[in-house]
Amino acid sequence: MIRITRLLTNKADISETLLATTPTGVEADKVVLKIDSFALTTNNITYAAFGEVMGYWKFFPSPRDGWGNLPVWGFADVVQSDVDGIQVGERFYGFFPLASHVVMQPGRITQAGFFDALPHRRDLPVVYNQYTRCSHDAGYDPALEDIQSLLRPLFITSYVLADFLQDNALFGAGQVLLSSASSKTAYGTAHALKQIAPQTPLVGMTSARNRDFVQGLGCYDHVVTYEELPDLAVVPTAYVDFSGSAPLREAIHAHFGGKLRYDCVVGSAQTASPFRDHSNLSPKPTFFFAPTQIAKRNKEIGSKEQTRRMLEAQNRFFSLVGSQTPPWLTVIEHQGFEQAQKLLAQLHKGEIGPETGNIVRLQG
Repeated sequence: MIRITRLLTNKADISETLLATTPTGVEADKVVLKIDSFALTTNNITYAAFGEVMGYWKFFPSPRDGWGNLPVWGFADVVQSDVDGIQVGERFYGFFPLASHVVMQPGRITQAGFFDALPHRRDLPVVYNQYTRCSHDAGYDPALEDIQSLLRPLFITSYVLADFLQDNALFGAGQVLLSSASSKTAYGTAHALKQIAPQTPLVGMTSARNRDFVQGLGCYDHVVTYEELPDLAVVPTAYVDFSGSAPLREAIHAHFGGKLRYDCVVGSAQTASPFRDHSNLSPKPTFFFAPTQIAKRNKEIGSKEQTRRMLEAQNRFFSLVGSQTPPWLTVIEHQGFEQAQKLLAQLHKGEIGPETGNIVRLQG
């Protein structure tokens, strides 16, 4: 029997969180991992905002009705194991609950890691169920754990999104417009697009306060504030939405009219619901789900080649982020659940600057 402390989020009001500690039995053929550190970014707010629609609440069932256990990306250590091939003390990277511990049922165990085979996860996207053994991870560097937690999951989305847009010939658009251009996933997408479709004009939209930061990234051909939308030329455009703002979406549709070729919904840091009825809009806003494109590419080129390409692109991006002056990303470490609660509230309100990367440590 172990006691697991979880930071739970109110599904009906994601600004509200609470701590809950419950005893949990550990059955045979299971392992217990103690979560050490993880990143908290607007990506986690997206998981909460889209928790029901995209199934993010399903990964780590909550002991309380109406409350969800938010997923995070980070590192955890095995503290109990009743499974051959998984040793106490081993360190894994992956998709964990915002909790002190997690109980898993490893399956498909290899030198590279394992998949969580608990029954409730078997029909969920494979990419989230895979846990990487740090000792056999080609992309792992102990000195860069914080950067990996912060950027690796975001850049996977960025890379696969850029691949999806290129794979669909930008849906006939001549330029790509990205909102919340200061977000790490947005500028990661811009960087990846410049690698695979270098001739594509990229327009980054951001707030006035973040304009200098976004221009300094060098990922965008043109940077505009939200107030400058009416000044944009009306040309065939693919809109990639990282903001989740319904009024902005409607303004973009009104501005571009029939020249808007695609409306891609990626994330949301909005306090309001991102699910306003947009049945009157054309093209219809469409959610982007990275595992679908990953599965497509795995069938076409194989998972090993897909992984090789992503790691190659990831390493280029990490090197770029780490070599800039002033830095694109300054890592700040926090300790414990209470600090995690405060950070989630700040992220939800949009109070965290784009140059900051927040890591929470639960172990001393």
